[in-house]
Amino acid sequence: MKIQGKMFMWLSVFVLAMAVVYGVWSKEPAGTTALFLAFGLCIMIGFYLGFTAKRVDAGAQDNKEADVADDAGEVGFFSPHSWQPLSLGIGGALAFLSVAIGWWLMYFSLPIILIGVWGWVFEYYRGENRTQ
Repeated sequence: MKIQGKMFMWLSVFVLAMAVVYGVWSKEPAGTTALFLAFGLCIMIGFYLGFTAKRVDAGAQDNKEADVADDAGEVGFFSPHSWQPLSLGIGGALAFLSVAIGWWLMYFSLPIILIGVWGWVFEYYRGENRTQ
């Protein structure tokens, strides 16, 4: 994780330099503001990764002598049969479509999104998968 933190810190330096150059050259406030906000996001992510790297064990990506196989293993648990991402995708698509069509469509997309989030969070709290 240490190398990712350094990469984001270097990326933030680059984005800051580009924000200054873009702001001076174009005198366009929206793009300049977006680049400065991207700089802030890069700093936050880089600081978080650097701070977290101090508290966890060094991974294979931090070892220059490591092979690709050294980082192999279980990444996490991913539900193999969940229908909740489909619900969230449909609700998200309707929500973004409401920007183009009309905000009234958000009234229909919000319940679909909330049902998807609720189902995804509590998917393994009841039913046949309760013990997993």
